[in-house]
Amino acid sequence: MKKTDLEKLKGLKIANEMRLRPHDSAPGASERRERRKRDQALGLMPFATKLESALVARLRERAAAEDRDLNELVGELLRQALDQGGTGTV
Repeated sequence: MKKTDLEKLKGLKIANEMRLRPHDSAPGASERRERRKRDQALGLMPFATKLESALVARLRERAAAEDRDLNELVGELLRQALDQGGTGTV
């Protein structure tokens, strides 16, 4: 075999190994998996919503002023609003 053919085969071998590599070997995958498990154990679940940027800025400012996590603050505010609505449940 010619040297160029050997190099092509090396390249194909590397490309095949990369294609067959498990997806969870990506950087940070194990940390995300562990965080997901911790959140599930605490009964937390992701909840995506779209808010006005001004409202998000106010939420972030309040969380920073109170030295709290944004998720914690939003959760508390939602609970308070639901409790004031009289139903108390979702």
